[in-house]
Amino acid sequence: MKYSKRIILLLPLFFMLIKEASAQRKVDYTKLVDPFIGTGGHGHTYPGAVVPFGMVQLSPDTRLEGWDGSSGYYATDSLVYGFSHTHLSGTGVPDYCDILFMPTTGKPQLNNKDYRSPFQKKNEDASPGYYTTVLDKYQITAELTATTRVGIHRYSFPSTKEANIIIDLQHRDKVLDSWIEVVNDHEVRGFRRSSSWAKDQSVYFYAKFSKPFKTDGIASDDQLKEGEKKLQGKNIKMYMQFDNPGEVIAKVGISSVSAEGALKNLDAEVPDFDFKKVMRAAKDTWQKELAKIQVEGGAPVAMPVPQSSNMNYGGGFGGYGRPQPRTKTVDYARQKQTIFYTALYHCMLAPNIYNDVDGQYRGMDQQIHKAEGYNYYTVFSLWDTYRAEHPLLLLIDKKRSLDFIKSFMAMNEQGGLLPIWPLASNETYCMIGNHSIPVIVDAYAKGLRGFDAEKAFKMMKDAVNRNQFGLDSYRKNGLVLAEDENESVSKTLEYAYDDWCIAQMAKMLKKDQDYAEYIQRAQYWKNVYNKQTGYVQTRANGGWLSPFKPSDIDNNFTEGNAWQFSFFMPQDVNGLISMLGGKENLENKLDALFAASSVMTGRSLPDITGTIGQYVHGNEPSHHIAYLYNFTDDPYKTQYYLNKIMNMLYKAAPDGLAGNEDCGQMSAWYVMNALGFYNIAPGQNNFQIGIPIFDKATINLENGKKFTISSSGNATNSYYLQGMQLNKKPYNKLFLSYENIENGGDWDVFIGRLPNKLYMEDLEKPVSAITDNLIVVNPYLTASTKTFTKPITVTANSVQDSVQIYYTLDGSTPNLQSKVYTSPISISNTTTIKIIAAKNSMLSKVVTGTFTKIKEDVKADVPHKTALTSQTVN
Repeated sequence: MKYSKRIILLLPLFFMLIKEASAQRKVDYTKLVDPFIGTGGHGHTYPGAVVPFGMVQLSPDTRLEGWDGSSGYYATDSLVYGFSHTHLSGTGVPDYCDILFMPTTGKPQLNNKDYRSPFQKKNEDASPGYYTTVLDKYQITAELTATTRVGIHRYSFPSTKEANIIIDLQHRDKVLDSWIEVVNDHEVRGFRRSSSWAKDQSVYFYAKFSKPFKTDGIASDDQLKEGEKKLQGKNIKMYMQFDNPGEVIAKVGISSVSAEGALKNLDAEVPDFDFKKVMRAAKDTWQKELAKIQVEGGAPVAMPVPQSSNMNYGGGFGGYGRPQPRTKTVDYARQKQTIFYTALYHCMLAPNIYNDVDGQYRGMDQQIHKAEGYNYYTVFSLWDTYRAEHPLLLLIDKKRSLDFIKSFMAMNEQGGLLPIWPLASNETYCMIGNHSIPVIVDAYAKGLRGFDAEKAFKMMKDAVNRNQFGLDSYRKNGLVLAEDENESVSKTLEYAYDDWCIAQMAKMLKKDQDYAEYIQRAQYWKNVYNKQTGYVQTRANGGWLSPFKPSDIDNNFTEGNAWQFSFFMPQDVNGLISMLGGKENLENKLDALFAASSVMTGRSLPDITGTIGQYVHGNEPSHHIAYLYNFTDDPYKTQYYLNKIMNMLYKAAPDGLAGNEDCGQMSAWYVMNALGFYNIAPGQNNFQIGIPIFDKATINLENGKKFTISSSGNATNSYYLQGMQLNKKPYNKLFLSYENIENGGDWDVFIGRLPNKLYMEDLEKPVSAITDNLIVVNPYLTASTKTFTKPITVTANSVQDSVQIYYTLDGSTPNLQSKVYTSPISISNTTTIKIIAAKNSMLSKVVTGTFTKIKEDVKADVPHKTALTSQTVN
C-alpha cells in the first residue's frame, strides 16, 4: 500500500517530466535560424542552401567583386547573376562561387550583364538547407536545396517555348582552364580550374535534369560553336533550352577529383528528382545538429539600440545599462534565440568536407589521395577559429574534430606543413601564427585520441622551426624584429602562444627536454612588452621603435594595434599581471581600454569594427579580453562587458555581426558566451566563467550525458553573478573544468542587478601562469637617433628587475666576461653595440643596435622600415 501511494504521488511529476521532454523534442530549431544575419554590414555570409559542413554551398551570387562581395552575396543588392555551388562564409578575401547556373527565358544570352535579373527582398526566403527567390526579369521562381556533395535547383518557369538554363564557367575569378560536355539531352558535365585566393583550384561537376532539353549550345568567348558537344578554354559557357517545361529540377554533383567522382557523388546522394525529399532531409539534418544545444528563455538587457551597420560603439564603464524607451513590443527571448541558433548554424558551415563519397580528394600536392575511415576537410580559418569554433565543436562533435586533425596531418604529409589557412587544395598562408597547433593540443588535452600524437608532435615542431614569416628572427632573437619581418609584434605574440601549446603537448608526452625549450619560447612575449609604457611595442635596432602611439594601426601589428595586442598572452596572464605591477594595474589597464576613444590612428583598415573604446570585437585578438577581469579583484566587470558585447554587437538583422564571420569564429564566440563560459587559451582545460543569458541551456554531449545550465534571475538589467551551484552543491570558482562539462551535470547560476562584490571576493580566481624555466627578458637600448654627426650617448636598460647588463662595442657576442654596463655609453664613430642581460647565471638573447655617423652636410636620419613579406591578411 505504501508503494502504491508513493507511485500515485509521483505520477503528476512523472507526467510533467514527460510533457516537458515532449515539448522540448517538438521545438523546430531550424525556424530559429535566419541565414540573412551577417549578409550585410561586414559579416560576409551567404544565405543559400547547405547542409552541415557540406562540400556544396548553393547560393545566389549578387556581387562579382569587392571586399563586401567576398561571399558572392550582399544584403542590399538587387541584381542576381545566378546560383553557384561553392561559397565562403564570412571571409575577408573573395573566392569560390564556382559553376554558376542561371535560368532565363527568351533568346539565350551569355553575357552576365544580359542574363542577370533584378529580384526583390519580399520574394526572397531562406532557412537551413533551403533558399528561394523570384527572378523578376523572367518571372521564374528559383528554389535551392542541397546534400553534402550535391546542389539541387528547382526552377518554375512561366509558359514559354524558350526556357533556358545558362551554365557560366567563366563567372567570378580568373579561369586557368575549363571544359564542358553535353552527355545527352538530360546530362551535362564539366570542369573548372581557377586562380584567386586559392591559386590553383579544380572543380568538376556532373549535372542531370528532370526533363530533356530540346536544344543546346556551347560558347567560347561568348561565341556559340555550332554543333559542338564538348569545348575547352578559359571562357566557356553554355545554354540548354526547354520547350514549355513548367518545372525543371537540376541536380549537380561536384568533385575536386574528376567528373566521374562528381557523378558518383550525385548518384549516391540524390538518386531521384524529389526536391521536397532532399529539402526535408536537409532540414532534418540541421534539426539534429542544432538540437545538440537546446536553449530556453532569454530575458532582455536594457541597452542602447544599435543603429549603425559598422557597430562602432565607444564609451566607458559607466555609460551602459540604463533602460531605454521602447516604442514597440519585442519578443526578446525569441530574438535572442534567433541570434543564438543562427550563430550555431554559422558554426557548422565550415570547415567543409572535401572528399568524394569514395574517399578520394585532391591533396595539397595536387595529387589524388584517399581518406580511409574519415572525412577530409578544407576551409580552415585557423587564426580565427582556434579560439572558440574548435573548442565548441570539441564539446559537441568529437568525431568531426578528430577528422579535422587527421586532415591537418594529411595536409602536412602532402604539402610539407601543418595548415595555416587551407582553401581547396591550396595553402593560402593567410594570417599569422601556426594555429592548427592549438587545435590539436586542445583536443589531446581534453582526451581526444585516434591520431598519431608522436607524429603530430613532430609536425608541430617542424612548423615552428621553419624559416618563414619571421620565425628565424623569432628563434634567434627571442622575438621577431621589425627590420626582419612585418607585423613583428603580433607574430611574436602568436608564435609564443603556439610554443606554449607545443610545451603542453611535450608535457603530456613526457618529453622533458622539449617542454623546457618550448615553455621558454612561450615567454618571448615579454621581449616585446615595454614596462615603461605598459604596452607591447615594436623592437628595432636594439630598442623600442619611436614615436609610439598605442592607437596606431601600422605594419607592426596584424589588423590591430598595441591596445588590443597588449592583452594577448593568454597562456601567461599572471605573468602579465606581474609585468604590470599587480592585479589592480591590470584592472586599470582594462578599464582604460574600454573607456578610450574608439578612434584608430595610422592606417585605415576595414577589419577594425565592433569597437567599445579600443576593444575591437570585429577582430579576433580581442575575443578573450573581457575575461581578464576574472584575474582581478573585480570580476563582475567580466560579466558587465560580456553582456555589453553580446547585446550591442550581435542582433537579428543582416548587419547583425560586428565584423567578418570568419568561418564560424564570430558566431562561436556568441554561442560559448551565451552559455556562460569561454576557453581563453585552448590547451588549458579550464573554461572561464562569464554569465549565461538563457533561462536554461542543455548541451547534449556525445557520450550520452547532458550538461544543463540554469540561470535564475534573468531580467532587465540583471547580469551579475550572485551565486552558483554545480550538481546542487555550492560552487566557488570562476572557472569550470572541461571534465565538469564532459561528465554532465547541472550548473545553476543566480543573477542579480547589482555586483555582489562580497560574493566575488570568495571565489577562487583562475590561474594562467608560466612558472617553469623562466627566461631573462631581453634588455633594450635607447638613443636619440640612430644616425649622428656629433657624439651621442646610448643607454641600456631592462624591464626586468635585478639583472646585470653586459655589452661589447667591437661586434663580438657579449657574455659574462664582457664589460658590465654601469652608465650611458658615449660613441663618436659608427658603432655596433651588443648587449645581454643576466640573472642567476642565465642569459637573455643578444640585443644589437647599430648607430651610424654621417657627414654634417647629410641631412637625413635613416628612417626605420619594416621588411614586407608576401603573407596575406584578410
